[in-house]
Amino acid sequence: MSNPSTRLLLILIIVAAARSLAFSQTTAERQRNYPAPVEGDYTINDFKFRSGETLPELKLHYTIIGTPAKDNTGVVRNAVLVMHGTGGTGAQFLSPQFANVLFGPGQLLDATKYFIILPDAIGHGRSSKPSNGLHMKFPHYTYDDMVLAQYRLITEKLGVNHLRLVMGTSMGGMHTWVWGETYPDFIDALMPLASMPVEIAGRNRIMRKMIMDAIRNDPSWNNGEYKTQPVQGLTAAQNILLLMGSAPLQWHKQAPTRDAADKFYEDRVKSGVMRTDANDMLYYFDSSREYNPSPMLEKIKAPLIAVNSADDLINPPELGIMEREIKRVKNGRYVLLPITDQTRGHGTHTIASIWQGYLKELLENSNQQSDR
Repeated sequence: MSNPSTRLLLILIIVAAARSLAFSQTTAERQRNYPAPVEGDYTINDFKFRSGETLPELKLHYTIIGTPAKDNTGVVRNAVLVMHGTGGTGAQFLSPQFANVLFGPGQLLDATKYFIILPDAIGHGRSSKPSNGLHMKFPHYTYDDMVLAQYRLITEKLGVNHLRLVMGTSMGGMHTWVWGETYPDFIDALMPLASMPVEIAGRNRIMRKMIMDAIRNDPSWNNGEYKTQPVQGLTAAQNILLLMGSAPLQWHKQAPTRDAADKFYEDRVKSGVMRTDANDMLYYFDSSREYNPSPMLEKIKAPLIAVNSADDLINPPELGIMEREIKRVKNGRYVLLPITDQTRGHGTHTIASIWQGYLKELLENSNQQSDR
């Protein structure tokens, strides 16, 4: 390091890196058209799960944007809860295709007017999960547990006593149905995206069981006490997960040749394996085992618009389930988006520009109902 040329080179590298970081931060700031998000954690002591298990400290991570506003009776009127899908986090909704379409000035969920809540569900993101150390001794949570924890976070930590809107994507869409019938007087409007309000069965359940079995059947999984990730099981699981979220039109555009398709597949699976913990993944998919809001759909009071996409392999429209079940929701409506160059299969739920017109309709209709 005594060589002047070496020192100069090191200084130039540091300066270049600092400039690059500053540029990326400045670019991110320019791209964001809404108030800065704030992250936090809330710990619930002795949280009891439906299984009867108890966790001494359940940590819930969250991201919030905006400020809660109360009316003259002390009721919060502008809180919006947005819930992520399996394996996701609340922060995923900060992507430009979602946040920059909905949270900016004059947009449908303008964060200068609304209080946006983006929690990491139990087992996900920076909330408590098996990979924190308990492995397979972590309580076997269900969707009901996840919703209860969200309710406690919102009411106890954030001081919100009413929600203007509850919406979610995929698993978060299923949580939306649970919210609607568990807390019917707490909510003004509901928007489940990419979900169905019935027990997970048929192909959907089979694919989930294939994922769980792939991990469990890998000898290196070792009943959850592995030192390194069980790559064989995770790879098989990611193969199935990749197909679950497939979008034929988009995939063919992205991989129009044999070689491009091979690389597309290999890159996606490798990336999925590298960022996934096997025990966490097992719990993700096992948590849907008791989900079945169908018997209590009549309890939902708030206006609801459910939006699915015709190219969604996980929620196939040909089953006719949504047309049957939505009739039992007093103020419910079902929208099936046709396949276009814009839809992304199951992932259409993340492209807010495609379905924001229905969100506008829901907000207007629910506002009129609350005024009556």
